[in-house]
Amino acid sequence: MRPNCTTVYLVSCVSQKREHACAARDLYVSDLFLKARRFAEASGCLWFILSAVHELVAPDQVIAPYERTLNTMRAVDRRAWGERVAAQLAEAVSDLSRVVFLAGERYREFLARHLASRGVEVSVPMEWLRIGEQLSWLGQHSPPPAV
Repeated sequence: MRPNCTTVYLVSCVSQKREHACAARDLYVSDLFLKARRFAEASGCLWFILSAVHELVAPDQVIAPYERTLNTMRAVDRRAWGERVAAQLAEAVSDLSRVVFLAGERYREFLARHLASRGVEVSVPMEWLRIGEQLSWLGQHSPPPAV
């Protein structure tokens, strides 16, 4: 991690997962997640995974596969999830100044509001892009994969 980096990257979980417990960075296997992960890691700053089940997940945290998504949760439950994740993030990163979301609307809607209300700058570089466009954007803005 880059010293004194006060930016955190948040990558949302995806439905495509390995069939066994492993480090969260390796659990999710979709092309979108892998490209978002590479983009976040290349920043040199901290990054976390947003999970509907486990909330704020460190990349090296071992978790088992699951089948829940914020996309099917009620707004009141998503709001409560966002409050919990904002609190977890504040505890994990004391000098947080900026969050970059690499996540869909349901994963950032309430969380982004909580962060902004605490004075954290919120960035959503792919906000209006469809999935294919997100893949292209990440491909253009990320370093090539390690060989």
